[in-house]
Amino acid sequence: MMNSFLTVVFLLIYCNNIFAIAPPIILPTPQKCEVLTGKCPLSQIKNLKRFHDATIPAEGYRLKIEKKGVNIWCSDESGYIYAKQTLKMLAFQYATIGYIPCLSIVDAPRVKWRSFMMDSGRQYQQVSTIKKYIDMMSILKFNRFHWHLTEGLGWRLEIKTYPKLTSIGAYVGKEKEQQGYYSHEDVQEIITYAKERAITVVPEIDIPGHAEAALNAYPYLGCFGEVPLVPKEGFTQHIFCAGKPETINFLKNVIDEVCDLFPSEYIHLGGDEAPKGNWDKCSDCQGRIKELGLKDSHDLQLWFSAEMAKHLKAKGRKAIFWGDVVYTNGYQLPDNTVIHWWNWRGHQDLAYHNAIKDGHPVIAGTNNYSYLNFPLSPWRGYHADRTFDIEDIYRSNPSNIKGGDALLIGMSASLWTDYNVTESMIDRRLFPRIFALAQQMWSQTNDMSFEQFYGNVKMLKPFFEKLNYKFGPGLKSEVPSNYSWE
Repeated sequence: MMNSFLTVVFLLIYCNNIFAIAPPIILPTPQKCEVLTGKCPLSQIKNLKRFHDATIPAEGYRLKIEKKGVNIWCSDESGYIYAKQTLKMLAFQYATIGYIPCLSIVDAPRVKWRSFMMDSGRQYQQVSTIKKYIDMMSILKFNRFHWHLTEGLGWRLEIKTYPKLTSIGAYVGKEKEQQGYYSHEDVQEIITYAKERAITVVPEIDIPGHAEAALNAYPYLGCFGEVPLVPKEGFTQHIFCAGKPETINFLKNVIDEVCDLFPSEYIHLGGDEAPKGNWDKCSDCQGRIKELGLKDSHDLQLWFSAEMAKHLKAKGRKAIFWGDVVYTNGYQLPDNTVIHWWNWRGHQDLAYHNAIKDGHPVIAGTNNYSYLNFPLSPWRGYHADRTFDIEDIYRSNPSNIKGGDALLIGMSASLWTDYNVTESMIDRRLFPRIFALAQQMWSQTNDMSFEQFYGNVKMLKPFFEKLNYKFGPGLKSEVPSNYSWE
């Protein structure tokens, strides 16, 4: 007997000796899914043929399930991988009845950049955990793994030129799961694993702020040569000194090693939350401002950022900075600069509009509602005004701009690990809310009601649970009064 899941999903109607089956559930939703006459035994879906079709958009595919097997048309490897992910989702849904209805599916992404960010700086995650979420990304058709690797609480990336970054900087955090780093071998393993799943790994080295771990390893890189206290939460005035030539050289050497490790065209250089109290008192920084004829310390950060972006440009790479660098006008950033718009809560769409005005491409991923570390109900430092659910994302996400400027290259989702979000806590923050973000990034034909969409999410829950992803509540109304996010 069919279980209740399949009973709801598939309405079997006997007509003229064939079964007519309602279209299956696929998330994110494809452009077109048509049920054809006939059925394909599950044993035949391994009979898969691939055809190259240059007319299909990048990352797109056509999938045709016929009685004797499956045909996939695509123009690149990503499209082929995404078609197989769709097929895997279908095979699970029809496992009980033993066959898949013949189908024709046409699909391609709505936006080019679809990233998921994991904060490994505040909390260290095992390589196996990183792979788990790369698998998730591929199933949901994300194509960039934005890997936040440096923080005040930990420097996680091995830099052979500066070994103290990991021998000291990777161990400054004292809470659970705050010690550790990724060796060159770990990084190469993760890059290869991601590539096999149509994902590019984009590393983030945060400068000039969030640098307390690095300054514990090499105090001379700060303004006053001090070993700063490492804050359990937030950040301090201790940032990289922009006035010292040795700091500039250090960061360029780090970037060189990062570029040698990561083939990504884009390197994220942070730039957010960099208080200038030390710069305003530092003779080296003030000397640099005077030497260059800059306006103030914010202008100095723009010059500092531009120096790093130009260094990347010479290597054929592009630099991504958080939106903080474009809140006010100042020193001009080079043309290989991309702006990551995040702080809707503090500045609404200021960074988005300023970036577009200055001609910089934009990635939209605001803290309302793309930061999945924000829970559905208050927890630790997240009060009621820092909570949201899947319906908030689906109906009101400011990052989901349709018909926007051509410079808007895509969207992001982020999982920060503030307040000690350890590995066991991650799943319930992502699931099921990440479905809404995946839908907005990928689907070109998203005209279904929230109720229908959320119903589809619930129907796919067994598929993801079988893959060992654990769901939390989706709606605030579903959060039990005694629910724990621990």
